[in-house]
Amino acid sequence: MDSYRLICEQQGLKLYQLPVLTDNYIYVLHDETSHQTAVIDPAEAQPVKDFLQKMGWSLQVIWNTHHHNDHIGGNKQLLDDYECEIYSSTYDEKRIDNVSHTFQDGQVFNFGAWRVEFIETPGHTLGHCAFYLPAADILFCGDTLFALGCGRLFEGDAEQMWNSLLKLRSLPATTRICCAHEYTLSNARYVQSLPSFALGFLNYVAELQTLRNRGEPTVPTRLAMEMTFNPFLQADQPLLREAVGLTNITPSQVFAWLRAGKDQFRG
Repeated sequence: MDSYRLICEQQGLKLYQLPVLTDNYIYVLHDETSHQTAVIDPAEAQPVKDFLQKMGWSLQVIWNTHHHNDHIGGNKQLLDDYECEIYSSTYDEKRIDNVSHTFQDGQVFNFGAWRVEFIETPGHTLGHCAFYLPAADILFCGDTLFALGCGRLFEGDAEQMWNSLLKLRSLPATTRICCAHEYTLSNARYVQSLPSFALGFLNYVAELQTLRNRGEPTVPTRLAMEMTFNPFLQADQPLLREAVGLTNITPSQVFAWLRAGKDQFRG
């Protein structure tokens, strides 16, 4: 059985997902018109090399969302083998080796004919970023936003992370959320432990469990589903604030309470 999955194909743009390590996903984006290939957060090199060889493609560029090794572990070998470029945030220029281009919030670049918007999303790390293709409805968000969850605060603070999540929440509801880990069912157990969750949540979790029982991924997810079911995107919403009894503090403080609860959760 092939260890990769075609996620979507539109106007010559193909997006594949490669499961690696314990719960990581590497994404491979290929534009048939320009014959360009990008790899997003290559935790390991060999699965990418095997996939590219099977497809008969070369590699032009790596996009890194942040500097953690389970997102850049394959960079060096891929660079040695393909002489590709590496894109990252300006903040991570000194933390990721051999970066060729850095970007700041709001800057854009092209991948073939596709416009890519660079979004700074500090919180999980201070140099974290996301890559957004508006015409394709695709967001590569690394460890900022997960299905039913969000990343831990290793370097940034709650206010930074909340503001980063607000940026992502402002994207179209149809946006495909390509996060980097299979954490969904664990996140779902935490959501179920909260005093209230959205109508239809348990049915949604049952569908996710069915996918995992079949050995299928639960991500990418859609932003519409996250806006409905993910409490980390709802820290400014009256229903959630009232349910958890935190109506007199700021949304970033509500978010901090939610994140601390997830950090301590053992369900």
